[in-house]
Amino acid sequence: MGVDGEELTAQETALYDRQIRVWGADAQRRLSKAHVLVYGMKGTVVEFCKNIVLAGVGSLTLIDDRVATEEAFSSNFLITPDENVYGGKTLAQLCCDSLKDFNPMVRVSVEKGDLSTFDVKFFAKFDVVVVSCCSLLAKKLVNEKCRMLSKHVAFYTVDCRDSCGEIFVDLQHYKYSKKKLDETFECNLQYPSFEEAISVPWRALHRRMSKLYFAMRVIEKYEEAEGRRVGEVSIADLPGVLKLNKELCTSNSLSESHVPADLLERLVTNTTEFPPVCAIIGGILGQEVIKAISGKGDPLKNFFLFDAFDGKGVIEDISEYNAGR
Repeated sequence: MGVDGEELTAQETALYDRQIRVWGADAQRRLSKAHVLVYGMKGTVVEFCKNIVLAGVGSLTLIDDRVATEEAFSSNFLITPDENVYGGKTLAQLCCDSLKDFNPMVRVSVEKGDLSTFDVKFFAKFDVVVVSCCSLLAKKLVNEKCRMLSKHVAFYTVDCRDSCGEIFVDLQHYKYSKKKLDETFECNLQYPSFEEAISVPWRALHRRMSKLYFAMRVIEKYEEAEGRRVGEVSIADLPGVLKLNKELCTSNSLSESHVPADLLERLVTNTTEFPPVCAIIGGILGQEVIKAISGKGDPLKNFFLFDAFDGKGVIEDISEYNAGR
């Protein structure tokens, strides 16, 4: 039986036959009853939405009140380059219309408003919350509201800048089963919140920690300090970014070279998303959300960082350092 006791319909069984063979009918039932909220319709998030809609999630709610412009075409394949179609419509509305065509069995809808102003009860309607294109403060606020609920709500942030991408995962206290040979083990994982994770002093992290992790925190803090929207930095901001990096490194008793200047320069020079990286990050995020909903497979804990420059994807678990603070 599914999470609410309902069986898959004959239509669902026929449509999702291949994936049922991969992860089982129970996992598919859980997925078909899950409600996902997504904020920020950029290229990486669009890839994610496409993946979970095709997989058969129960419902998908989109929030992005920005009016569509030609700039969105570079990485958002859900928007047609026809001004007669996109003129005056928001990104969420356009993406909603396209996603409905991918899988008519999934309920796709649009919600309007500033994500940080929604109360705790609003998030209780969802099983998964994914945020992108929002400020450092908004990420903290939404994550905290998800944690205040009595029900379990999985929280993810995802960002893609140029050829680099990052996913953060907070599953709070997560239990799942793991098979090894003929035995089944019950696993328990404890996740820190986004605020707890990024508050761990840099000097406490291991020496081989991904440089991209630190670079993303520098850009994030710079945008917050300067009152910028996500992605509004440019090469003109590089001196300010380098200055902030030096301050952060000094406060952690680290050399400013700890965060490579050339990496910071890349992140402020090209703030638009690189479509191939969107596909990679969006694909991984989709896989992780399906794991969390279905309880199948080891979930990511708790940062995933990818840089197309070296082609490496790295998982960094900050929780072990947080526990020892």
